Amino acid sequence: MKTVAIIGFGRFGKTLYRMIKDDFKIIICRRQTKNLKKIYQADVIFFCVPIDMFEKVIIKHKKYFRDDHLLIDVLSVKQYPQSVLKKQLKGRKTQAILTHPMFGPDSSLHGFNGLTIMINQFLADNKNCRFWKEYFIKKGLIVVEMSAKEHDKLAAVSQGVTHFIGRLLEEFKFKPTVIDTLGAKKLQEVMGQTCKDNRRLFRNLQNFNPYTRQMRIKIGRAYDRLNHQLLLKRINKNHIIYGIQGGKGSFNYQAALSYLKKNQVKHFKIKYLYTSEKVLSSLWQGTLDYGFLAINNNLAGVVDESIRAISRYKSKIIDRFSMEVKHFLMKRKDIDIKKITTIITHPQVIKQCQKTLANRYSNYRLLSGQGDLINTSGAAGALADEKLPKNYAVLGPKELSEIYNLEIIDANFQDDVSFTTFLLVSR
Repeated sequence: MKTVAIIGFGRFGKTLYRMIKDDFKIIICRRQTKNLKKIYQADVIFFCVPIDMFEKVIIKHKKYFRDDHLLIDVLSVKQYPQSVLKKQLKGRKTQAILTHPMFGPDSSLHGFNGLTIMINQFLADNKNCRFWKEYFIKKGLIVVEMSAKEHDKLAAVSQGVTHFIGRLLEEFKFKPTVIDTLGAKKLQEVMGQTCKDNRRLFRNLQNFNPYTRQMRIKIGRAYDRLNHQLLLKRINKNHIIYGIQGGKGSFNYQAALSYLKKNQVKHFKIKYLYTSEKVLSSLWQGTLDYGFLAINNNLAGVVDESIRAISRYKSKIIDRFSMEVKHFLMKRKDIDIKKITTIITHPQVIKQCQKTLANRYSNYRLLSGQGDLINTSGAAGALADEKLPKNYAVLGPKELSEIYNLEIIDANFQDDVSFTTFLLVSR
């Protein structure tokens, strides 16, 4: 009777033990085992360690390897252990077989009959390879022989996809309901089975297989295509809906009207969304047909909020155009200019008017609003509705004074001729 050592006695180590315990003398090597020399009195050594620990374990143990040893790994990836063993066994006669049991503790609870195991002869002679193939078959397993590369390609789109979908459902917080279909129950099973394994195994499966990254990219693209197919090509057949990074009277509003007039778009509706985040989020969710947002200014550079929003949401740039912008300082008509203490405006405007503000109003506090108030039109509306202190002044387009009944107290704040570039985007 051969003596078999099992290195690593986690969930799968215990499963392997359950399968072979009646046929071999077993030596268990747990994490805390110190007498490794005794472990390597075994003839055959199975490595059931985490993937990311495999190379460290092999390096630590290799001084105990004998020429008549047979090493068998059971990792869920194959090219990685193949490269590690080739490197660490170079110049030795120690033999090695690559395997991947395509089952775990849960799927083998009622026995091993009909389950699959992948095997690759690798550095083993025909006798050893034949012995273990025949042994696995006697245990009821279906033995599939293939190269490490072929295994990893197939595993990425079978085991890799299954574990990824299971974790995705977990992140989604997919829960059973009283009206679950059989399909829903199957998804619960997939989630339950894959999520019983720890996160470490999931990360290792995804990171040590060279083909899983492309698999995840393909899943992402497939989701985008499918989701896009479900969104209406036109939300309303009577008019096109545009969302803008601003409110009525804002530069975004003026830019949108100018663009639509130039391109002879007649039937449209504009949604005032105030921020780039809301424009791109609404576009992505399918509640807009197109969006307008500012992206750059010749004096202030890129619009930070737009760059951050673009990094979060996928969109397609349809067109790009520029417009000259001029800034005016305005206040409520019922407050004396001497009582003004704070200027609120978009952070881009502050950059465009730095020198002018320093020269004319250095004693004023400069403030950028939060949420919708980051846009000057939002701040102007809030000031008019007394949602901001009366001693605030707003710096922005002249049109805001007419819309919100504000008084202009200074004009042309931009440090030089100022042009802002806008994007027209779609899903």
